[in-house]
Amino acid sequence: MPGSSESRYIRLEVISGKNLRVPSERIPAGIYVSINVDSRRRWKSAISVLSFDESVAWGDTVTLSSDASPALSVEIRASYELGRMLGGGEVIGELQMSWDELLDHGDHPFDLSFPAVRSVQPFITLKVAVVHAWDDQNGTLFNALVDRKIARDADGGHAQFASYMKSKNVSDLNDAMEHFQLVLDQCPVGHPDRATALTNLAWVRLVGYIQNDVEDIDTTTSLFRDALALRPQHHPDHPLSLYNLTEALNWRHDKKGTAADICEAAQLYHEILPLCPEGTYLRSIAAGENGVDYVIDECNDLPTDASDEGIHLRKVVLELCPLGHRLRPITLHELAQAVEARFYQYGNIDDLDTSIQLRREAVSLRPEGHADRDACLNNLAFSLMSRFKHQGNHNDLDEAISLYQEALHLYPVGHEYRDRSLDNLGGALVERFNERDDIEDMTRAINLYREALTLRPPGHPHRDTTLNNLAVAFQNRYDKLQVSEDLNEAIDQHRESLRLKRLDNPERHKTLHNLGSALCSRFKETQKTEDVEEAIALCQESLAALSSLHPDRCFSYMWLQKAYLSRYWILHDPADLSLAMENFRLASRHSTQGFPQRIFRAFYWTVAAEQHDHGSALEAYSTVLELLDAHLATRFSAISRREAAAAFHYTRTVPADAASCAIRCDNLPHAIELVEQGRGQQWSLASRLRTPVEALESANPALAHNYLELSELVSNAAQSSATIIDRAAVDRAAIEYRRLTRQWEAAVAQIRDLRGFSRFLLPPLYADLQVASRQGPVIIFIASRYSCSAIIVPTSGDPHHVPLPSVTLADLTNLKDRFARAIREASQMTPKQSRTDLIVLSRIIWNEIMLPIVNVLRHDLKLKYCRIWLCPTAAFTSIPLHAAHPFRTNQDGSREQCLEDLYICSYTPTLSALVRSRQMTRKRVTPSFVTIGQGQPGVGKGKALLAVDSELELVHKLVPAMAKRTTISGDTATRAGALEALQENTWVHLACHGKQDPKQPYHSHFVMRDEDLTLLDIMERDIPHAEFAFLSACHTAVGDEETPDEVIHLAAGLQFSGFKSVIGTLWQVDDSVAKHVVKAFYENMFEDLKDGGAMDCTKAAWALNRATHAVKTTVPLEQRMVFVHIGV
Repeated sequence: MPGSSESRYIRLEVISGKNLRVPSERIPAGIYVSINVDSRRRWKSAISVLSFDESVAWGDTVTLSSDASPALSVEIRASYELGRMLGGGEVIGELQMSWDELLDHGDHPFDLSFPAVRSVQPFITLKVAVVHAWDDQNGTLFNALVDRKIARDADGGHAQFASYMKSKNVSDLNDAMEHFQLVLDQCPVGHPDRATALTNLAWVRLVGYIQNDVEDIDTTTSLFRDALALRPQHHPDHPLSLYNLTEALNWRHDKKGTAADICEAAQLYHEILPLCPEGTYLRSIAAGENGVDYVIDECNDLPTDASDEGIHLRKVVLELCPLGHRLRPITLHELAQAVEARFYQYGNIDDLDTSIQLRREAVSLRPEGHADRDACLNNLAFSLMSRFKHQGNHNDLDEAISLYQEALHLYPVGHEYRDRSLDNLGGALVERFNERDDIEDMTRAINLYREALTLRPPGHPHRDTTLNNLAVAFQNRYDKLQVSEDLNEAIDQHRESLRLKRLDNPERHKTLHNLGSALCSRFKETQKTEDVEEAIALCQESLAALSSLHPDRCFSYMWLQKAYLSRYWILHDPADLSLAMENFRLASRHSTQGFPQRIFRAFYWTVAAEQHDHGSALEAYSTVLELLDAHLATRFSAISRREAAAAFHYTRTVPADAASCAIRCDNLPHAIELVEQGRGQQWSLASRLRTPVEALESANPALAHNYLELSELVSNAAQSSATIIDRAAVDRAAIEYRRLTRQWEAAVAQIRDLRGFSRFLLPPLYADLQVASRQGPVIIFIASRYSCSAIIVPTSGDPHHVPLPSVTLADLTNLKDRFARAIREASQMTPKQSRTDLIVLSRIIWNEIMLPIVNVLRHDLKLKYCRIWLCPTAAFTSIPLHAAHPFRTNQDGSREQCLEDLYICSYTPTLSALVRSRQMTRKRVTPSFVTIGQGQPGVGKGKALLAVDSELELVHKLVPAMAKRTTISGDTATRAGALEALQENTWVHLACHGKQDPKQPYHSHFVMRDEDLTLLDIMERDIPHAEFAFLSACHTAVGDEETPDEVIHLAAGLQFSGFKSVIGTLWQVDDSVAKHVVKAFYENMFEDLKDGGAMDCTKAAWALNRATHAVKTTVPLEQRMVFVHIGV
């Protein structure tokens, strides 16, 4: 659309550009269009960021007069600054044209093409129109440039550099560097263009270095650093300056192999990528194969660094690999390797948990059929095995074996890695053999090792490893089966393995102490002193090879102890015994080794100290109890704590044995402290989160609030974990639980720094425990392999020891079994038949156990008809001590009094439980009484209990009118209904089926209409105002056989949740006769309330005592014995 050139104004809109490649291949900060009308008048568009597809969008307009010149030039230029520009940047394309040529395209957008650059033709999209008024709202006209010489030199440098990139002529490179050096010389420190001048010079030097035309990279890197320092965060050119520096670091690393450069580059990329919007050209280059991917690859090739700095770098690199990134699996592996290496140095279980989490993700990213799945399986299995050795969780061991087996299937005969897989699976099977004594596991392990050995013939670099593993397998089988050939083969294989190991081999210490252990075993057989002398030397050498915190020092101490003790057995040198005990101590207290190994060592320390009458026995017992407590505290649920305790079955007798040891040392207060510390650990750990803090709230309200808040968080974390099945989720929950636990422990440490709170939550001292006997003596029954006795804790003064010389642990086990049999037989009898066996057994309890105690109570302590509390341990927990009865007549024909004629008996799981219940009785509320009954359980849940409804009706009538009374039965007696009733009422009577689960006592339950009301359900409720519960159900006060000292049963659960006084049952209850006991109990319980008075749960023991006397003629002996009182 041609027109007259007189007074014409032309509006030009620069819309966009495509195929915008920079001739020098340098990454621009942005692209702009320049329109030059004459030497004095130039318009420049905004600098727009280049997109990943080499396009730009502008949308800028300018109105120009065509009067000044008949023609114009249009340029596309690359700017290397988004901020203040130095010069015009690098030319991408230039066209000369007349105004009329421009106007020929009409008023529609059109493309203006430029000469090709690097094989593609750039073009911009324009739109022009003739207007009759000046309208310049978007454009900027420049009449002149400041510092014209600097700008000309800069533009000359860009032009020469572009020529160099095209010709590779070094003279062009030198000219470019000379131009840019001149520019830098004109931009001293403080000059606004200095950063640009530094960057331009550095970039051409870097490209020259890449092309081997410049030798010095260090100066180049320094120039980039100086430029970056002048473009701090939030400067528009900060991201590009970061990228430029990474390029220099990457190339210096590529050519010189400097690890520090690639590490720094990773840190810089971690900063760059968030600053580069998706879709930009800089982002596409930085996030591409030659950018961050190169850095990730090179970092992953660095040696494993277990330092905090090394692990931080690995975490940074992993953050550079988002989900879906092709390098994420290998990066997960490298981070897992680093944190696991730190675990082996310092023993922090959190590192191992983190490693397992990372490896689980790596396995998930390598599904079945993926070429690298085998390595991920082996790595995860290895980490699980490490955690099993550290924590003893059998789920880890079983999962590791399953993973190793899957990996072996991926390595068929002939596969180059089959030997490694055979070795891995063999080691896991040996561990399982040591745990479960299944000889098939050991036989298979040895066969796997033998096959691996054939694949690692003499000269193979890993033959020494397989020889050591095979030797360990033979040694373990010898320890179980005592076949001398196995031991001799183990020694031969260990020697050959040691011969092949270099002195700097990081695993050499293991072969040293393994060979030492095997030689000790042979010394016991042959008594050849050269074997034990060599064993001691080998173990000392293995210790010398390890840092002071290395977890494996524990094993070196362990085998050194074995060597000294073996030599002591033969030579009887007291120095050897002392050295053995000292190494027991060192192994048990080596903090970076896992709890299972240390507990095992400490336990055998107690055995050896007892066997040799060594003075360290009490310290050894204390160490076992401390380690057990610390180990159980790491478990984040009640069930997992109980499983962990059951795994240490050999420590079952430790609390009683420790008390026996203290008694023999004439230290009765310490005996009480030890037995208290070792019994009921499950309840002690759980109750720490429910400790009353009234005194603390007065002393320091802020600390008290923080402690209570953290206690709730820890408790909630433990409860929410109970339903988790997914193993990865279990690992995450465990890590979170330990994180909260560390915060909780820090809060407790702060509290202990307060005056008067130094023993906050620490195991109680005798003075603290004696508070339990404020209302009457507590009698602790000690059932130890070394001695059986009782300790009476009086209301005041020193404890009294009552030896039971005629009672042994075997006698108690026999008595327990006979009682169980007699109860079963009695349940088949009619009410009129004589319970002869029960009478005989009750007489034994009286004569052998209770009579010596009664003599001390009556004659030494001068106590008559008062309350006493029985606190049985170990085998005593399964014997109805309260039923002790002489069943004899006096010379005058009167009946000789039994225990319950003389005293009112109650039980307590621990002294601390009784103290806690007493503390909670200080607050009284208006009583409310609920009767809960379920006589018609669902299908498969037990027979109908026909007397339940009449029992509930009876209780309802006997409860005083002063109490709010509620009954829940039939369809309303559901799990939810029962839980709600327990929380909302202070007094509870529960009549239904009760089931004790002997394998998993936390699953013990009351049978409701729908779901079972479990012990776990009850434990999770905190009911501080609860008073009394009568459990008219079977098996509510009997624990499990695996952990009898934990006293895990339904009655104890109710006491823990807040009920101060509980009546439970030791065996099956006959509901048709139980109602007679129930009626007599409540008549006695509330007999003095007719004339006023308050309902008092502390009368329950007396009321039960009176009730069992009242029903002698109507209720059989075993159904009177079955009810016991627990609590205040």
